[in-house]
Amino acid sequence: MISRRQLLAGMTALPISTGFSALAQGPASSSTALWQPQRPLRLIVAYPAGGPTDVIARLVARDLSDTLGQPIIVENVSGASGALGTRQVARAEPDGLTITFGNNQTHGNNMFMLREPGYDAVKDFAPLAGVGAFEHVFVVRKDLPVQSMQDLLALAKSQTLKYGSTGIGSGSHLSMELLMARTGIKMTHVPYRGAPPLVQDLIGGHIDLANSTLPSVIAQIKDGQLRGLALGSPKRNPQLPDLPTLEEQGIKGANAASWTGFFAPAATPKSAIERLSDGIMAALRKPDILQPLEKLGFSIEWRAPDQFRPYQQQEIDTWIGIARDAGIKPVE
Repeated sequence: MISRRQLLAGMTALPISTGFSALAQGPASSSTALWQPQRPLRLIVAYPAGGPTDVIARLVARDLSDTLGQPIIVENVSGASGALGTRQVARAEPDGLTITFGNNQTHGNNMFMLREPGYDAVKDFAPLAGVGAFEHVFVVRKDLPVQSMQDLLALAKSQTLKYGSTGIGSGSHLSMELLMARTGIKMTHVPYRGAPPLVQDLIGGHIDLANSTLPSVIAQIKDGQLRGLALGSPKRNPQLPDLPTLEEQGIKGANAASWTGFFAPAATPKSAIERLSDGIMAALRKPDILQPLEKLGFSIEWRAPDQFRPYQQQEIDTWIGIARDAGIKPVE
């Protein structure tokens, strides 16, 4: 069985080379045959190399490279909650040769959590494909005297608990605000600069709980360093089959997930968008890509461009309201 460490290590080599075989992909449709890249593509990931977002981008890029017959160079441009790298793609030549793998932060929350993100997540981008989501899991330090979400709610009403997030306005922050709004509890927020320091402090007992993406804590849950209480998803995850959902524990309307998707600059030709979208969607149906993603705790849910755009806008509208009701202000 491939480990997460092995998977991360195997994905970090640059560039991704091509072993193109047109026959392996089947006959191209009349729409996709109109566009063929004549030089290598750039895939910008707005997060550091080796993280779950980077791993998914590289897996898909490797297969898409074979489909298109050109190398795809993955560039990690991190900083400013993903705004730095995303801004580069928004301003890139719209020729189909520069794309990005974004998420609910870069193409959602940054629009209302950053005063000057430097781009418009909707107007400046053409969606290529919705990929799926990093499920969120409510996780506590192993010595916190709770075994369920109802235990947690009762404890939170009797004492002040501290919860961590990966930053102000991040998915892990807003999703906890959503839980508090739905249940009436109050907790103290402790923001961190990403998942690694948050997980370290949670293991060390410096904070009480977090609502983290599953890939960030699945190993620690499995080895007993942390205790998972609930998934913020409609159904259980096969990697943690004994972990119940929020709804199974009587908490409604508090589900949250960190969705992901591929984007190109807004004015990219339709023929390029169709070819790229078809290639990405085809990659996401292959077992050699699906299996390692599932082991990371990633939930696949394909969305074509015409489905992904309204979903993205709905998510932005939903979380704007949650941030407003919680009194969360944009940051510089």
